[in-house]
Amino acid sequence: MSKRFCLILIAACAASPAAAHITLETKQAAVGSYYKAVFAVPHGCKGSPTTKIRVQIPEGVIAVKPMPKAGWSVDVVEGKYTNEYDYHGNKLSSGVKEVAWSGGKLPDHNYDEFVISSFLTDSLKPNTTLYFPVVQECETGVSRWIEIPAEGAKHSHEGNSPAPGVKLLPKP
Repeated sequence: MSKRFCLILIAACAASPAAAHITLETKQAAVGSYYKAVFAVPHGCKGSPTTKIRVQIPEGVIAVKPMPKAGWSVDVVEGKYTNEYDYHGNKLSSGVKEVAWSGGKLPDHNYDEFVISSFLTDSLKPNTTLYFPVVQECETGVSRWIEIPAEGAKHSHEGNSPAPGVKLLPKP
């Protein structure tokens, strides 16, 4: 084996874990605006098909509406917000806290997307990253994409299970 081939192989192996987690299609969004969160699911759990995706909705994200997906059921868990939010002249103190798609089957060798529409409130801090922890359940096994860096720490794709995140921009 040539030295060059070995280096390419090592680089490919080192890069593969970074591409293996669930990510958000749109990497930036402004506070005080609508945000369409598209969660990309690139694989199953160690070869096993995905059968359920659960997304935790962070505080400050309101008016959440999941997009239906053919062949999958969609459920929401509602609850009280920590704060009260102004939304089109109404005060919202509760809403969707988790969205789950289940009942479908996404083979390990296929890719798919799961979508929610939401509103990012003014209470969110610009120039930070907002994380959406995701649990991916499979026929065999579970992948928990829930690692959130400590406040002020840079998000790293080197962790084993990074939560998908969106960089928050100042209000337009």
